[in-house]
Amino acid sequence: MDIITFKDKGVLQIDFARPAKKNAITAGMYQDMADALAEGAKAADVRVILFAGQPEIFTAGNDLDDFLNHPPSGERSPVFQFLEQLSQAEKPIVAAVRGPAVGIGTTLLLHCDLVYAGDNAKFSLPFVSLGLVPEAASSLLLPRMIGHAKAAEKLFFGQSFSADEALGFGLVNKVMPARDVLEFAQAQAQKLAELPSDALMATKRLMKTEVAPLIAERMAIEGSEFRKRLSSPEAKEAFSAFFEKRKPDFSRSR
Repeated sequence: MDIITFKDKGVLQIDFARPAKKNAITAGMYQDMADALAEGAKAADVRVILFAGQPEIFTAGNDLDDFLNHPPSGERSPVFQFLEQLSQAEKPIVAAVRGPAVGIGTTLLLHCDLVYAGDNAKFSLPFVSLGLVPEAASSLLLPRMIGHAKAAEKLFFGQSFSADEALGFGLVNKVMPARDVLEFAQAQAQKLAELPSDALMATKRLMKTEVAPLIAERMAIEGSEFRKRLSSPEAKEAFSAFFEKRKPDFSRSR
């Protein structure tokens, strides 16, 4: 199983478990996570969601080979089902990030309520360099969080940034030695699970009341543009260059 889920004392933990492929996410993995979130939303014995990866890698983002073979063709594609469940989750979401968090590995954190990062964590948003556009409403949420100029730098260039920089941005709550992250995040999730659940969900709902409809609207716009960009000459050149291990040449991709 590339996605492992289990419940422990009110916490549903969802683990990226494909270390041989750096936890790169396939369509099947998106579907598994979407289903897990949907089931967790209904389950009375689930009060908190926790995302985790491996000690050296959170996720390398989309598996590009699988992505080309199974591109998202509509709003009900697995990746968009996952993003819908994630962004609309009523229960608190915690993340334990160790190692690289690439693409959606970073944007999904914008929908988490608490994020704890190891000192080995690295975040990056390489959408433009792949001829694509941001997803998960990150074109809305990131500028609101860190300001337009910093968001433009991260989204345009896609260069990685450190856990300490993410802490300064407010993307993560705390940075600590990588060996301590998962245990700490599990403990925090357990504390949440022991709080009054209805009051906790109501508080999350109140915090998101203003932005929730904007997120849904922006995700729909991003999704439409993302699907169009997948078949663009720029994206084709970027993917070809990636698989051929060469520098892309976008001068003739118009």
